[in-house]
Amino acid sequence: MLPALVIFDLDGTLIDSAPDLAVAISAMLADYGREPLSVGEVRRMVGDGVAMLVARALAARDCRPAEPAEAERSFMHHYESGATSLTTVFPGAAQALQALSAAGIPLAVATNKPARIATDILAGLGLAKYFARVIGGDSLPFRKPDPRVVLALLEEFAARPKDSLLVGDSEVDAATASAAGVPFALMKHGYRRGPVEAIPCRAALESFAELPALVGVPAR
Repeated sequence: MLPALVIFDLDGTLIDSAPDLAVAISAMLADYGREPLSVGEVRRMVGDGVAMLVARALAARDCRPAEPAEAERSFMHHYESGATSLTTVFPGAAQALQALSAAGIPLAVATNKPARIATDILAGLGLAKYFARVIGGDSLPFRKPDPRVVLALLEEFAARPKDSLLVGDSEVDAATASAAGVPFALMKHGYRRGPVEAIPCRAALESFAELPALVGVPAR
């Protein structure tokens, strides 16, 4: 039986956004007279929303602004001006989304990125057409790994946890899925902080080419 709903994380799962995030983080740090961070450094900071990303970047450069919210606004200003300049869709993602959508499976995104910019990025990269709903880090009073993010989507689509699937790339996504009682598929190409073996999942996928078969969509 096909899933009643498949929910995708965004950064590190569907898209490699680390290069654009690193540019914006480094521009924000330059506003405070600090040295930039590498893409690899920023990649390890992603996953818990804008506030945590900015806080980790500031801490990495021993920068303590009087108003942390101002640093977040600086980051967002720089990020919004080029959010898809260097960001790419992971290989096979669009094809997998097309296959799941064609099979009639409802698809949604649950990300800790602000909803408006997440929606803009999906549109800019040609992926928005596949998703019936996008929940961002500012859509609800809580964010991943709080299971209520996923539970809100399940309620909206009248889907049972065990009949659904969360596809993500990190410990945050795995914890969210576990707390919501939803099976989890790990994309191994993502931004996880530890080894694949330490992340509980139904399947750890090398590529999106494996996803349709995992959810029961026959090869075309």
